[in-house]
Amino acid sequence: MVKHLSNFFKTTLHPEMYHGMVLSPPFFEGWYFKVVDSTGLQRFAFIPGVFMGKTPEDSHAFVQVLEGASSRVEYHRYPIDQFWSSADHFELHIGENHFTLNQIQLNIQNSSQKVIGELKFERPIGWPVRLTSPGVMGWFAWVPRMECYHGVLGFDNAVKGSITFDGQIHDFSGGRGYIEKDWGKAFPQAWVWMQTNHFSQAHTCLTASVAIIPWLKSAFAGFIVGFWQNGKLHRFATYANSRILGLEVDDQHVRWQMRNKTHRLEIVATQAEGGLLRAPTPDGMGRRIAETLSARIHLRLVNLKTGEVEFDGVGEYAGLEAVGDLVKLIRMAVG
Repeated sequence: MVKHLSNFFKTTLHPEMYHGMVLSPPFFEGWYFKVVDSTGLQRFAFIPGVFMGKTPEDSHAFVQVLEGASSRVEYHRYPIDQFWSSADHFELHIGENHFTLNQIQLNIQNSSQKVIGELKFERPIGWPVRLTSPGVMGWFAWVPRMECYHGVLGFDNAVKGSITFDGQIHDFSGGRGYIEKDWGKAFPQAWVWMQTNHFSQAHTCLTASVAIIPWLKSAFAGFIVGFWQNGKLHRFATYANSRILGLEVDDQHVRWQMRNKTHRLEIVATQAEGGLLRAPTPDGMGRRIAETLSARIHLRLVNLKTGEVEFDGVGEYAGLEAVGDLVKLIRMAVG
């Protein structure tokens, strides 16, 4: 019990680390590495992860690949004994693939896809971690047995290196990267998620999500939004006394307005065609969700005291998901 509590404390304060050592099955954990080259033509999401079922037969590791330009998705499954994670820091081995916060090494060669290469990330900066607010989830990170936990590990980092994708070499040097992760029992019943760090203004990133969160015998619409610019983070979150002013989702757009004590954030995301990723349920990785890496996000940040528009810009090559019972989510979020 003492060791279990010690590991829970350690992993909570280091959201990048593997949490499977302290959480019992069914359990999933996945890391999300998004990379876009300097032209924007080549964009990928590489998603290494693990699903731990109630029996060894139900368990496996995986590397999921989303190629953004074509929306092609491949799910590469590995036996659970080919998954290894450090107990002291974030480092993963899945088959011959290696992942840290500073680099990924890919060696996927099978009948469906060949992805080989190495990408290095320059000084990724994640959501600040403090004892009372360890990362993007705030104090909710300390709550045990939540359905799903979330971490933001790198808002915007330079990329170096190249990958060979089905015989074609793609150079990502001069590109940009983003890193986040999820872990827990399953993904929510419904959610909207979006992310872009491709504004005309450098060192700028938006990451935003709102979801139905089970809570005791009820549920609520919880949201976490971070607008990061030149080292300054504007937080809009349920735990930070922020509130949603409006949320609309249709086939073309997601329109979302919110406020905290000092600012109003206005988002209009334009949807685009996406690929079908696999997502976790308590029974396995059988849920299919659509994600695009081709959305556009128009963002305005308004100072509530002065009325000044402190930021007005468009983020390209955005990741965007709108999944599940969105009518229920919107009703809970704005009702």
